[in-house]
Amino acid sequence: MGRRSDPISFLTILKQILFDNMTMIMGIISGKGGVGKTTTAINLAASLSERGYKTFLVDGNLTTPNVSLHLGIPLYPVTLHDVLRGNAHIDEAIYHHPSGVKVIPASLSVEDIDDLNVDKFREAVLGLTSKKGLVLIDGSAGLGRETRAVIGVSDSIIIVTNPELTAVTDALKAIKIARRLRKHVIGVIINRIRGRTHEMETEEILDMLGIPILGEVREDINIQRATAKKIPVIHHSPRSVSSRDFKRTAATLMNEPYKEENMGFIDSIMNWLKY
Repeated sequence: MGRRSDPISFLTILKQILFDNMTMIMGIISGKGGVGKTTTAINLAASLSERGYKTFLVDGNLTTPNVSLHLGIPLYPVTLHDVLRGNAHIDEAIYHHPSGVKVIPASLSVEDIDDLNVDKFREAVLGLTSKKGLVLIDGSAGLGRETRAVIGVSDSIIIVTNPELTAVTDALKAIKIARRLRKHVIGVIINRIRGRTHEMETEEILDMLGIPILGEVREDINIQRATAKKIPVIHHSPRSVSSRDFKRTAATLMNEPYKEENMGFIDSIMNWLKY
């Protein structure tokens, strides 16, 4: 059980860093698209903020960003791309979202991709180190240049995967790249668990990846509803299965207890009908 959710030594360091009023940068990557990485990053950030941590969320997917769409800020006047071009400081690109998370969105404009300078990403993100808190970066899909830039600037890495062989295989590649770049991989979050017979068992994933399991998030129709409303699911449906899973994951990450919340009757019925 300890291997699944107990990276104690690192979590102790993390808590000490925050206690000392310093900054920790965590890259959230997957190796494969479509695993729900952005949803995970948003709800993990919102859960950490709810627990009282000063939390920033950077959209590190520079070519196909989604964080701003998920949170209802698609036309924010200053974005990370402005910072990368040298036209703004990252302080100017911070949006204080109602969830409590401080969001640094990337531009949705196709024109901003043309003169994209990924080499400036590290310098831009390090501009947040004076803010003192947790900085989560939602990496791009795949393991290309953008993802490597996220890994490079991060103090530690969280992997997101699905309980499917292709996703777990790509997650293993992501772990190997992070370690080549000498980054600490905290653990993995297994997302979109449906309980189907073709899915890999948790112990199989654990054995294949060889890193702690920080959380297991069940598939939940409330996530789609929350995304449509542009609200993190932990606020849209706080007692739903996925909300409880995200909150439990945040508690595990911070090595803190989690008080179980019961799922609402309507949500229970809707999930039973859907799945």
